[in-house]
Amino acid sequence: MKNIIKYPLMVSASLVAMTSTANAAVDAEAAFVFNTLLFLIGGFLVMFMAAGFSMLEAGMVRSKNVATICTKNIALYALSGIMFWLVGYELMYSGVNEGFGSGFFGRLDVFAPDDSAVAAGDYSANYGAYADWFFQMVFCATASSIVSGTLAERIKLWPFLIFSGVLTAIIYPVTGSWVWGGGWLAELGFTDFAGSTLVHSVGGWAALVGALFLGPRLGKYRTVNGKTSVSPFPGSSLPIATLGTFILWFGWFGFNGASQLALGSGADAIAIAKIFANTNMAAAAGTIVALGLTQLLYKKVDLTMVLNGALAGLVSITADPLSPSIAQSILIGSVGAVIVVFAVPLLDKLKIDDVVGAIPVHLLCGIWGTLIVAMSNTEATFIHQLIGVIAIGAFVSIASAFVWATLKATIGIRVSEEDEKNGLDQTELGLKAYPEFSHIEQL
Repeated sequence: MKNIIKYPLMVSASLVAMTSTANAAVDAEAAFVFNTLLFLIGGFLVMFMAAGFSMLEAGMVRSKNVATICTKNIALYALSGIMFWLVGYELMYSGVNEGFGSGFFGRLDVFAPDDSAVAAGDYSANYGAYADWFFQMVFCATASSIVSGTLAERIKLWPFLIFSGVLTAIIYPVTGSWVWGGGWLAELGFTDFAGSTLVHSVGGWAALVGALFLGPRLGKYRTVNGKTSVSPFPGSSLPIATLGTFILWFGWFGFNGASQLALGSGADAIAIAKIFANTNMAAAAGTIVALGLTQLLYKKVDLTMVLNGALAGLVSITADPLSPSIAQSILIGSVGAVIVVFAVPLLDKLKIDDVVGAIPVHLLCGIWGTLIVAMSNTEATFIHQLIGVIAIGAFVSIASAFVWATLKATIGIRVSEEDEKNGLDQTELGLKAYPEFSHIEQL
């Protein structure tokens, strides 16, 4: 009788153990699938931001330069993918705390994804290697997109693309390795959830240095009797610029939301939902504040400022879209808009010509967003955030200055005065974006 009773109990225990193991395997596989799916969805949303940058910049430049800015945007996206595969990914993530570059950069190697363990039922990587590379690559392309808008209408195509190649292969990955690759800034305690500094300020610093080397557009600043006036250069299409802003806003949900890097649990799902809400409300606040401020300051609403106000809110919340409450997110986005509204005319006073306002939006709001992380994130401190901002800004500025100076001294970076007057579409590409309506615009 005892044996009869004992045998079923032994079978039940074995079944329980087998069921538990099977459930764990199913849970691990499900988490792997959801995490990988998050990377892919977030990745193609961020990829769509390339269209947003292209449309924003196309709408903000004059019609004689629209085809050129579109060419630069699609070319830099493609180039970013190739360079991040050849050099960037491994430099940013592989062996960052090992060997010669310990703490400062990873290996110089071509990325070779390996998902073979998954076929054997090993889901310990938590997400697919190809998905991870794709998600990280589109962030790299975003940093490069920021530069093109600032330098529009007077920079040569090929020098710009050479700089973009260096930025995406070396400059961006090195700074990224310091934090996201687990390098010295990560060990110090610096935090940047989705890249207010690591993506946006990196692009902003590179754009600022490029603008200083390049100089302003012809006729932008006129000095008469010791007084400098700013000549407005209306863009080709404000509806297109508005569409670009909406696309960027939409893509930012992938930019910030997928930076949670996991969707394998209920807690992750709740975190992503909160990130979406905070991201949206920061952008909404930036929009309304820019709307109201331009009405107060200029007696009329400036649509270009309103568009940049929305982007200012988005950049500002990107350093930490998870920790703040909705009210705090609104505050963060609002201050970002204030920064932009006052920084754009300040740049003109300094004779720094930024065609689309990328320096105030991405550089200054990126700094603001990074520093204010300490307000809501108890794991961050103001001093560590400041050290990160200064270190990354210094490295990107020095590296960018070296590349811009080399290009300027060798092949040149600026088109001739005649080519600039005629428009880069005609002189660089031999075509026109709007042939039915085009004419040579007078300065």
